[in-house]
Amino acid sequence: MGYEYKVVQVREGLIGGKMSAGKLESTLNEWASKGWQCKAITAVEVKGRIGPGGTEGVLVTFERALG
Repeated sequence: MGYEYKVVQVREGLIGGKMSAGKLESTLNEWASKGWQCKAITAVEVKGRIGPGGTEGVLVTFERALG
């Protein structure tokens, strides 16, 4: 049996400080309801398009069995 993967980027602006747990939880529950299981969460900093400011975020990797 094979697996498929999906990587979802969850971002928050730095204005409010740390990423809200609620937004991450909402993303996890949304994909879990579609049969995806969280395999990894990786913290990233995404540079903004305008100016030197960055955006704090995470990449969430989901896995589910094919078929």
